[in-house]
Amino acid sequence: MGRDTDRIIRASEIGQYEYCARAWWLGQILGYRSHNVEEMAVGVEEHANHGQQVASYHHGRRLAYFLLSLAVIVGLFLFWSLVRGG
Repeated sequence: MGRDTDRIIRASEIGQYEYCARAWWLGQILGYRSHNVEEMAVGVEEHANHGQQVASYHHGRRLAYFLLSLAVIVGLFLFWSLVRGG
């Protein structure tokens, strides 16, 4: 297999092709660079920051579920102790 057939096509390339097939062709096939490289770098950084925020949210949510589960277990233990007469 040749080098071109092993190439991975990214979702952003499909989006670029859908938006403007000529721009995709100029960049991916002919190798022309975009004039808005700085703006794209800012976008990449903003996406990375957003990804970190999402990961932090999920971590906090898992911690909240753990603490809630722990509170339920302790509550059930205390209830069991009171019913048992301890």
